[in-house]
Amino acid sequence: MVPRLCKVGLFFKSRKRFKIFRSVSVINMSSRTGPEDTKKPFVDKYFECAENGNKEELSFLLKSTVNVDQRNEKGWTALMFAARHGQTGVIETLLEKGCDTNIVNKTGQTAQDIALFWDQNLAAKLIEAHMKEENPDQQLRNFFSLNHLDRASEKRKDKDWLQAKISDETSQFLLLSELKPFVLPIKDKTSKWRYRLCWLDHNKISSHLTSDTVILFLGIDHSSSQSLFAIDVSGKEESKFKDLQPEGSFMVPFPGSLQMEPSDAGIFAEARSMMDWLERYKFCATCGSSTDITEGGHKRVCRNQECKSNKGIHNTAYPRTDPSVIMLVISADGKRCLLGRKKQFPAKMWSCLAGFMEPGESIEDTVRREVEEESGVKVGRVDYHSSQPWPFPASLMLGTIAYAKTEDIKVDEDEMEDAQWFRRPEIVQMLTHQHPQGLYIPPEQAIAHQIIKSWVRNTASSNL
Repeated sequence: MVPRLCKVGLFFKSRKRFKIFRSVSVINMSSRTGPEDTKKPFVDKYFECAENGNKEELSFLLKSTVNVDQRNEKGWTALMFAARHGQTGVIETLLEKGCDTNIVNKTGQTAQDIALFWDQNLAAKLIEAHMKEENPDQQLRNFFSLNHLDRASEKRKDKDWLQAKISDETSQFLLLSELKPFVLPIKDKTSKWRYRLCWLDHNKISSHLTSDTVILFLGIDHSSSQSLFAIDVSGKEESKFKDLQPEGSFMVPFPGSLQMEPSDAGIFAEARSMMDWLERYKFCATCGSSTDITEGGHKRVCRNQECKSNKGIHNTAYPRTDPSVIMLVISADGKRCLLGRKKQFPAKMWSCLAGFMEPGESIEDTVRREVEEESGVKVGRVDYHSSQPWPFPASLMLGTIAYAKTEDIKVDEDEMEDAQWFRRPEIVQMLTHQHPQGLYIPPEQAIAHQIIKSWVRNTASSNL
């Protein structure tokens, strides 16, 4: 075997402990030593620093070698080790570095769960305070729902105000081409997100504003008081907009938007759903006449003055949202949950059952009907969990927990490929990508992931 030279921080391995020196040196390593083997001593030291409260070495490792959300074979992160041992200084450092507080280990616990279990109350409060800063209302905020803009609906009817803001040098504009947003890459290596929206001021985009340009008023930024708009530049050569921002590009919305910074994803959800509606409904759904855009893009008015839509309030003139239900079905003994596979799912992915609501139907009755139609299982009680806007094109997913009265499965083969009951340990494996057969659930940006994870967390202390 031929040794190779590798410039790394010199380390010394003893039976119980690694010691890291900050000088750069040379280590002879076998050519058979892979990248993960080379990295392991540093990862082990990183977890040890978190456990022992060594902030200085932990910070050095984060700068040079280790990812802040690195996990060990049991799914534990540095934040979990620090929470277990009440190392508040390390917790503060990790939170400042942008660690993910929502990661679960192989037993389905978050760092906060671990701190509470081991009576590390100060550590638990510190993590909770950080979570409050990110989400002040303390309710679950699913991806695409973190839109912090003041939508200022009272301003939409004020044509003079809107026109003044469109011409205001401080106003910011988001470009959409064929519903693709103009975005910038995120260069911060500590961020797990890859894109952010690219905002351009009036001076940069004024030449693209014509009488035919669709301009959508999105709202007012609370922090800067700037008015934000989206404009449709479909049909124009996309490469020309590189001159406005060389690093910018038009991103394919799905799955690209799942890699956006969450607050930007919420604004994008509003912009895309609204712009899609404006594109689809150019003609009156009541009489078929052409329509005009009013109220900053939030209403279409039929040009036929005799049309019924111009007399009273009619939903044909306003944007539509399609409500759908998505539910995790729990067995009567509470030890299993029901997941399904649609034919269009990626291989080995399982998820909650879901379906659209019908007119005159409650959320609870929709859940019962859809579960029985898709799986043959009858459901009794239904509890609300959370909701998620889904801008493809404009759905509102209503997440629920449903409790089964029966267990026999009879799959609707027109909609489903399969449906099965899974025990909690197997769900945890799927959640943490540790399943022996490679089965997994949707990513954290999907409401299905959050519903499933909430059941896993709520049953963490039970022996299922």
